[in-house]
Amino acid sequence: MHDKKVAPFISDSSDYEAYLLGVISVAAFALTLPAAKVLVTDLSAMQIGFFRSFLAALLALPILLIAKVSMPSASQIKRLFLTSTGIIYGFPILTALGMQYVPISHGGVLLAALPICTSIFGTIITGTRPSWIFWLVSFLGFITVLIYTVLKSGASGVYWGDLALVGAVILAGYGYAQGGALSKEMPGWQVMCWTLVINLPLLLPASIYLFDFGQIAQLQVNGYIALGFLAFVNSLLGFFSWNRALSLGGIQRISQLQLLQPFFTIAFSVLLMGEVLDLLTVAFCIVVIALVWLSKRVG
Repeated sequence: MHDKKVAPFISDSSDYEAYLLGVISVAAFALTLPAAKVLVTDLSAMQIGFFRSFLAALLALPILLIAKVSMPSASQIKRLFLTSTGIIYGFPILTALGMQYVPISHGGVLLAALPICTSIFGTIITGTRPSWIFWLVSFLGFITVLIYTVLKSGASGVYWGDLALVGAVILAGYGYAQGGALSKEMPGWQVMCWTLVINLPLLLPASIYLFDFGQIAQLQVNGYIALGFLAFVNSLLGFFSWNRALSLGGIQRISQLQLLQPFFTIAFSVLLMGEVLDLLTVAFCIVVIALVWLSKRVG
């Protein structure tokens, strides 16, 4: 009898923690495109992608050493490499490449597909099957954010950078799902740290080859801040909470929180740059929050 009373409390507590950590992570990821946009005038897409991952790996290594974490198994190492294809190479490099050719608002249109893409890969990798109602709600969420972005920014037309951003969305969805699934076997922060560290043999020589002192010296203060953010928050610390959230709450359900990402970006603009919050944004944000809540109920 005691177990039956405790189980619901544990489930509710885990859900609360998962969604709280997921929201924190999405808030951190919300500055990905703006930060990449700051750097693309001074650094190439390859430089941004490799430098941010290399710097993150330099911090991840001592974290693992200090924590005295044991080596992953051979099977886990294989899956860590699969995770890295999306979140170390694919998404960082392709988003930087895409932002060379498209405005931030236009990039937000394509990134709106990331939640449903992550859900699809999560279903394939874990074998869990959400209800058809969940998929309907997920699709409605994508359409809602898509309509909002178009109404807000007037984003239209097709750019060459769209190809890179589509690739970034696909690979990120795959990487998120792999990392979330692996986080059921080891803590989410270890998944991210090991994903970075096992790629150091490639990240180190590639970063040295791409390094240009003249380019780095010419960066403005905001450029250094953007690179530091992409490296230490976007590529490392943000995934500590994100992987745990995916593990606790389920890849498909938690991935829907990414629908809130453009609204976090706007919130940062209001707080940091004095932009005005309009009624359109508030209305669409309320709708998206309702859809995220609904996906939690039916997922």
